[in-house]
Amino acid sequence: MNSWAVAALVLLVVAGPACLWVVARGATVRRLAGASLLSTVIGAVFLLLPQAYDRPSYQDLALMLGVLAPAGTLVFTRFVAGARRDVSPVREGERQ
Repeated sequence: MNSWAVAALVLLVVAGPACLWVVARGATVRRLAGASLLSTVIGAVFLLLPQAYDRPSYQDLALMLGVLAPAGTLVFTRFVAGARRDVSPVREGERQ
């Protein structure tokens, strides 16, 4: 096991569970931030593992995650914003 693999393991063991805990237990905005941070941590792991195994073609996973993670964050934000609107709908004729 070389230093690249150790760095990836440290990220998975320390930062991964911390992000998952925030995603599972935080408020809505904190869960969103935790999910974004988790995708960043996983992206860093996907950049460290190709260095550890000397396989540069595996960096494509990190590239795809870097492209798709912000889109996933936007979808999650849209889902949460849609759920928040459905809780208390206000129609124009019913305002007091």
